[in-house]
Amino acid sequence: MLKTLLHFVVVSFGSTLLPLVCSGESFTVEQVLSAPFPYGLTSASHAPRVAWGFDNKGERNIWIADAPEFVPGQVTHYKGDDGQPIASLRLTPDGKTVVYARGSELNKQGASANPQSRTKMPRQQAWAANVSGGEPRLLGDVGCNEEECEDLQVSPDGKEVVWPAKKHLWIAPIAGKKKAEQLEELAGESDTPRWSPDGKRIAFRSNRKDHSFVAVLELATKKITYLAPTTNRDADPVWSPDSKQVVFIRQPGVELKRPLIPEFPRPWALWIADAQSGEGRELFHSGNAMEDSLPLFAFQSLQFTNAGRIIFASEKDGRNHLYSIAATGGAPQLLTPGDFDVEDVALSADKRSILYTSNQNDVDRRHIWRVGATGGDPEALTRGETIEWSPVETSDGKTLLCLGSTATSPATPYRVTSNGRESIAKNILPANFPAAQLVTPKQVVFKSEDGLEIHGQLFTPKNQNQRGPALIFTHGGPIRQMMLGFHYMQYYHNAYAMNQYLASRGYTVLSVNYRLGIMYGRKFREPPKSVWRGASEYQDVIAGAKFLQTLDNVDAQRIGLWGGSYGGFLTAMGLARNSDIFKAGVDFHGVHDWADFLPMWAENPETAPDVKEARELAFKSSPVASIANWRSPVLLIHGDDDRNVPIQQTTDLVEKLRAQNVAFEELIIPDEIHDLLRWSDWVRAYRATAEFFDRRLAASDERQ
Repeated sequence: MLKTLLHFVVVSFGSTLLPLVCSGESFTVEQVLSAPFPYGLTSASHAPRVAWGFDNKGERNIWIADAPEFVPGQVTHYKGDDGQPIASLRLTPDGKTVVYARGSELNKQGASANPQSRTKMPRQQAWAANVSGGEPRLLGDVGCNEEECEDLQVSPDGKEVVWPAKKHLWIAPIAGKKKAEQLEELAGESDTPRWSPDGKRIAFRSNRKDHSFVAVLELATKKITYLAPTTNRDADPVWSPDSKQVVFIRQPGVELKRPLIPEFPRPWALWIADAQSGEGRELFHSGNAMEDSLPLFAFQSLQFTNAGRIIFASEKDGRNHLYSIAATGGAPQLLTPGDFDVEDVALSADKRSILYTSNQNDVDRRHIWRVGATGGDPEALTRGETIEWSPVETSDGKTLLCLGSTATSPATPYRVTSNGRESIAKNILPANFPAAQLVTPKQVVFKSEDGLEIHGQLFTPKNQNQRGPALIFTHGGPIRQMMLGFHYMQYYHNAYAMNQYLASRGYTVLSVNYRLGIMYGRKFREPPKSVWRGASEYQDVIAGAKFLQTLDNVDAQRIGLWGGSYGGFLTAMGLARNSDIFKAGVDFHGVHDWADFLPMWAENPETAPDVKEARELAFKSSPVASIANWRSPVLLIHGDDDRNVPIQQTTDLVEKLRAQNVAFEELIIPDEIHDLLRWSDWVRAYRATAEFFDRRLAASDERQ
């Protein structure tokens, strides 16, 4: 229920909601959110088949397509907007079976999300389904306890699947003829299981909190071998093609009583160990400068090729690049030089080259590139005013597929050819999807107060005939980047669609890629005095507002802002610090008091010598510190089972706003989580957002 609490007189413009400006044929929130969202594209290792998930208005199912025609076919047939996600989608090597997790991760009380408020709590479980037909079969409970923790791994022979759950590893036959069994009872938490190519062993991490080991479990003997164990934190095991060695990432163990406020480099190293004896040696170690810290995409980039080379990421030159090093050691070789960042990384079918996405020559988009494991000039496989991600090759290496979008066409699976890309799901888009009515956002670059260049995407209403209201949008994360088209993450795919909808209603929208975001280099992503140490990123929001004020089509007295998660934090910051600029805001599940997040900053933070100063600094860097200056109305949207930002951040803010006589409205969604699981809840939240801005930013003469 949307509850409105008004603490001062507000002029009502009536209950009928009309477009602010006559900007062409309008469309609805439902229509712009109606496109099925694809995700989890994967390929079979020994069959020319690919699979992916489609979220069709909250109805999630698995689809496949086969070479050479790649005609899509539906495998599972779940019905309705039930709020049960499908994740960790895998094909068996022969492509005959799909394995997946269904249901959400657990909260602190050990419960999966129940966004339908069922009387019987849903469970997160592992399933398998034959591509040829038949009902899915239950393999066992998953119930992992953090976002994106689902990690099902199919054995090389396609007969078994292993996954982490309840702090241990579990294994089940894919045929479903026997219940899942727990593989070990080690101390700590076991995760990231990885099969050896010969199927005889499983490497995994044994996390002991202040230190961690990489271990190998031999299935026949149940023997556990720790690989070069130390007090360091080891993670991300990757097998050599011959099943004899494991390469992994090593970081220092936890140091207690370390100051919280100063920022320290995070050195790391690559180690390789013999899987049988456990003896290991260092392959590579970073320097001690801030740029030498463990790169953001380290764990998704580590690959062991068939060319005797190991691929890893480093930001030592200030950008996230790929390097190759011989398994026997030696100097690393830079594979991707240039002023750009690499994101997705995958091996080709023959495991002798690397497929990756980057923003090379196109800073606010993504394209797919290929480079050999032993070096050579990278080759651009896609280009132009499109966006591509999740590259995979068929098992024969003849076809490259990906997911992709444009400014006006939402994400869908594509086959990449020498002539460009071709959709393999041409009839999936609803007939009433308003592609022709969408605008193409303009890339804009403006400077923040300290001179830092900030990128944004400017959505300008069509056929606008007078000055109108404008909005700043700030993404969450904060390690994200909005782009010049539909996003590769569903949360931001939806946000992009919402910005399109707001533009259709007459709002000029500026999506601000503030500092802390990815793809503009490490220094941009790791700026000083940011987040709880000073919120230096907020000046980029102000810079965005000042940019809007210079536009001829913007009424400078009607600028609002909205965003979710970290974007909700920045929305609240704008309203608390600058109600003189921002006349209204919509805050989706934002952080409002950084001091409450102290346990996230370090192990046992209470032992830090500067804990008192850190708390004070965190509070001063939060919206609640400026609550006395908050005057503008706000709509607060939050699911009360949020596992990322506890709803207490909003309940506390509500009481503080009430004490200040600030107008606020609430849309609290019982049993929903941070990344809303039901399509109907996205529609409801976005519709409430548009209606709120229409009430708060519309001039009376535009409402006649």
